[in-house]
Amino acid sequence: MNLTESEKRIINSLIRNSRQSYRELAKESKVSLATIANKIKLFRKEGVINGHTTLIDYDKLDYDLHVMINIRVSQGKEVVVEKKLFNNPNVTAIYDTTGEFDVLVIARFKNRKVLDNYLKTIQVYEFVERTQTNLILNTIKEKPIELS
Repeated sequence: MNLTESEKRIINSLIRNSRQSYRELAKESKVSLATIANKIKLFRKEGVINGHTTLIDYDKLDYDLHVMINIRVSQGKEVVVEKKLFNNPNVTAIYDTTGEFDVLVIARFKNRKVLDNYLKTIQVYEFVERTQTNLILNTIKEKPIELS
């Protein structure tokens, strides 16, 4: 989708604060209120906007373990494995990757025991050959990118 400069301003404003009113959004984006309503409706229809969310500081909620789990999958069965991973409430992202591993899972856990149980569960999934878990020590930057 090729975006106009005003559409980019609207999206960037939503990235910075998705809770602002249409009136505030129109003012910040330098477009009319009607334009905001029409563009947001279009963005939702086109799948550019897929809901609104809040950035949570999980460390303050005692989710002390933030991990990257690399998974090597046999026989090209990534989709089968990813479907099993998808509904776990601790998983925040799943990616198909290139290189030594096929799937990357980003997840958060309250403690080592919960992480250990999760790892032991996925290691016995059919088609999972190997996992490698990396503990994220510090998050330096984590935010949506603004459009240029």
